[in-house]
Amino acid sequence: MTDPRIDKLAQILVDHSARIQPGDRVAIEATIAAAPLVRAIYDLILQRGGHPSLLLDLPDQDEILFARASDEQLDTFPTFRKLAYDQFESRIRIASATNTRGLSGVDPLKLKRRQKALAPILEAQMRRGAEGAFKWVTTLYPTEGYAMEAETSLKDFEDFVFRACHADQDDPVAYWKEVEKQQQKIIERIEGHNQVILRGPNVDLNLSIKGRKFMNGNGSHNMPDGEIFTGPVEDSVNGWVRFSFPAIYNGVMVEGVELTFTNGKVAQAKAAKNQAVLLEMIESDPGARYVGEFALGTNYEIDRFSHNILFDEKIGGSFHMALGAGYPETGSKNKSIIHWDMICGLNDDSEIVVDGEVIYRDGKIVL
Repeated sequence: MTDPRIDKLAQILVDHSARIQPGDRVAIEATIAAAPLVRAIYDLILQRGGHPSLLLDLPDQDEILFARASDEQLDTFPTFRKLAYDQFESRIRIASATNTRGLSGVDPLKLKRRQKALAPILEAQMRRGAEGAFKWVTTLYPTEGYAMEAETSLKDFEDFVFRACHADQDDPVAYWKEVEKQQQKIIERIEGHNQVILRGPNVDLNLSIKGRKFMNGNGSHNMPDGEIFTGPVEDSVNGWVRFSFPAIYNGVMVEGVELTFTNGKVAQAKAAKNQAVLLEMIESDPGARYVGEFALGTNYEIDRFSHNILFDEKIGGSFHMALGAGYPETGSKNKSIIHWDMICGLNDDSEIVVDGEVIYRDGKIVL
């Protein structure tokens, strides 16, 4: 019997996140490990009058690609994905890996080469998303691989995922609409100001949000969600941060990342583990050394580190920054082939000051 929470999650994705309308062409990206959720989404899109197209991968498809592909093959972007991102009205992606460490041994140069090939797809997503022409959302289907990464049983991880998405509620769509309302109050308190200062055991940073727009992470693009974010003024970031959680990119875990910024640019970078990957990625292009996103996590149902950025960047009591591409709708002008989120806890002896006013202390918004 199908877990009823899967149907609830499908309802959130189709009716709240992607807001499927009659005639919408929808690409469903997943591995075959997510078949129960894919089936529920496919069914519901048809009920809403949309046109679903399945873009399904094998769980170990990327492992095969990097083991066998020539440089020419690595440089070729997926034709049908590119078409969907250029022309469709919506995309629902379901992260559903069964081996989260499958790419750990891949040469960083190969990872960067592949990322460059996929850059037009990311660019189309951000550009058309900002224009309102492309309703994209990313979620996760709980697999044994993700449960192992989170150091828990599959059942406990399923409970964690569905609770974070609020797919265990009678009316989850209504819940996410209330999240949108409450987070908008926080945005109204911050937006329109200039200088932001972050202080704490792991951070001493200042940046500018002058003229930038904050976005309300209410489930439109990520599920689970729970964040407010913007793109800082590109040359304004100065100071130091040590990210208290591992930074994961293409399945590779980089631990103990420390960055020092001067006039917006990463001037110094080091890591306790996999530093070579960090240094390789920030050399991807000129924009990779600048911050494309600054965000506060507000989802207190995400009460543990799961080694998955979709969840971890929303942890209540944290902030995160992304090196690389910024979201144009925030006013960010930073462009890059990467968008790499890195998370820092703000629970203890920490504060955020906006134009001289403390708006965040020890993991909580001060309203």
